[in-house]
Amino acid sequence: MNTYPAYPDNRFGSQVKRAVLRARDWLDEHGRLAWIAAMIAGFVLFWPLGLFILGYMIWSNRMFGGCHSRARSFNDRRTRFAQPETTGNAAFDAYRDETLKRLEDEHRAFVDFLQKLREARDKAEFDQFMEERKQG
Repeated sequence: MNTYPAYPDNRFGSQVKRAVLRARDWLDEHGRLAWIAAMIAGFVLFWPLGLFILGYMIWSNRMFGGCHSRARSFNDRRTRFAQPETTGNAAFDAYRDETLKRLEDEHRAFVDFLQKLREARDKAEFDQFMEERKQG
């Protein structure tokens, strides 16, 4: 009789899958140049590996569209204060618009405050330098 289980415990396969996913995430974090370097290294070490990486880059749109995490972070920064679409709830939309306007104003005021703080620090350092120069 065959006593093998129907689905054997494939720990090696799951470890390989986790390693490949970690490598993919690491390459995504480091951008398109890391993917290209990995592809070139794959061609140098074992040409089918380089060909596989090139195919994966094209298939997953990493070659032309950029890496998913970088594109997502760029879009998040670009649309931070952009007006979102309406939700259909007029009261909530008005509250959201008012809150976003208030946050934009606070952000602008904070940036202005930081600029004035830098200018005051620079002036104090310059005045100290001039005082030391007069004494020396």
